[in-house]
Amino acid sequence: MERNEEFLQKAEALKRALHTTVVPAEKIVTFSPDGSPLSEKAVEPVRLKKGDAVCLDFGGHIVGRAALKLGYAGSHPDAPAWLRLKFAERPCELFENAESYRGWISTGWIQQEQVHIDVLPTVLELPRRYAFRYLQIEVLDVSGKFSLVLEDAFCKATTSAEEGKLQPYRTADPELKRLDRIACNTLKSCMQDVFEDGPKRDRRLWMGDLRLQALANYETYRNYDLVKRCLYLFAGSTLPGGSVGGCIFTEPEVEVDDTCMFDYSLFYAPTLWNYYEATADRETLSELWPTAKRQFAIVREQFDKHNCVCDSDRLGWCFVDWNLNLNKQASAQGIYLYCLKYAGKIAETLQDQDALRWIRREYDAKKEGALRILWDGKFFVSGADRQISWASQVWMVLGGVLEKDAAVELLDRIAGEPNAEGMVTPYMYHNYIDALISVGQKEKALDVVRSYWGGMVKLGADTFWELYNPQNPGESPYGGTIVNSYCHAWSCAPTYFLRKYYNG
Repeated sequence: MERNEEFLQKAEALKRALHTTVVPAEKIVTFSPDGSPLSEKAVEPVRLKKGDAVCLDFGGHIVGRAALKLGYAGSHPDAPAWLRLKFAERPCELFENAESYRGWISTGWIQQEQVHIDVLPTVLELPRRYAFRYLQIEVLDVSGKFSLVLEDAFCKATTSAEEGKLQPYRTADPELKRLDRIACNTLKSCMQDVFEDGPKRDRRLWMGDLRLQALANYETYRNYDLVKRCLYLFAGSTLPGGSVGGCIFTEPEVEVDDTCMFDYSLFYAPTLWNYYEATADRETLSELWPTAKRQFAIVREQFDKHNCVCDSDRLGWCFVDWNLNLNKQASAQGIYLYCLKYAGKIAETLQDQDALRWIRREYDAKKEGALRILWDGKFFVSGADRQISWASQVWMVLGGVLEKDAAVELLDRIAGEPNAEGMVTPYMYHNYIDALISVGQKEKALDVVRSYWGGMVKLGADTFWELYNPQNPGESPYGGTIVNSYCHAWSCAPTYFLRKYYNG
């Protein structure tokens, strides 16, 4: 790890106190195992014996520390009350069995706790932060001489987003208004000391998520200092050689993760440029430009003599999407070209003529390599098996490899190709919509927003999810949905696109 203490000090100076709101439980609810609501009633004191359970609905997704006001009825408590607490972003999580999970993500992320209450009455303030809407309280055991009484429950919810600064979104369309509101709720929950990828899991600052969150933030809460803080954190703690890491840990101290990602490191440049566009902060642009520029020199080693990026088996981790069958070669080539375009904007603005000349030569060479090696006349193909995927076409369009009319035709063709590897995350769908808009297909892009994010709304989402495959809504890349994140930074695209391109 390489540390730039000056950058880290600037990041620390930009840290602000979080806004805290006390949110009471709104109602008591019951659900069927498929997540369908069965009943609801107002919150009132509830007597609980061994084996009893009650589920509280806090009315919407929140991030914070929960507290339970507990009393007793009957004889003086002669033994501890033993409780299991389940925190859930969606009702389906209440019926998942933590013991049966065998996936590759740690079970430590599962939001379930067991606590013993030695003294009653009390206010149990849970020390850990949770991301949830629902809290199920199950009595594992309590003495037969008394009943546990749940008198009240509340959560001290935190965010760095100020609701009073939320910019207006003007539309007469109730569906779009609802999509925007849910996307804003998603972004708000993920805005903590940094832009977290997901407040349930992983609760870290990831570069790929930051790029999309920052875009949404500029159209909504406009917390510019939070973006600036994150940019300095990435530049202040880098991997050996100066590579921007995939993510940053901030506790107990700032430390870059040991994850190096081809695409995420390159995304530092467009994220920096977008920040400059939103703020005109030339000083930050100039100070962080060497970090952005360094990423291209590092990943350039991944290209062969034909100006084509290495195949997936030698490229290392290039995320692109959670489709586990996806070959990343063509997507990586497109991402490199896309990021070079933003690097060129920075170099031109700062009058870095040497960098600008290199960027223009590099862009032309890698574009020619893409057309010569990866274009088969109909689609961009990827890897030794010449895989055809949506991601490959999207990133080549965003990279500017084809002229506008040809790019429109390509996106039309991939939509009619039944054997193409599909997209499974809101992250990749964001890039698809961006590609459609970039070639003038605004109405088609809006249709995708309505159908894709609207599909989550129809399934009850009040924040948007980490992964949503319309063909398999219960899909998980982790080996079990119990660790899926149902409020995830990269899924707040509707509020960005709707406000930027369909406002008023």
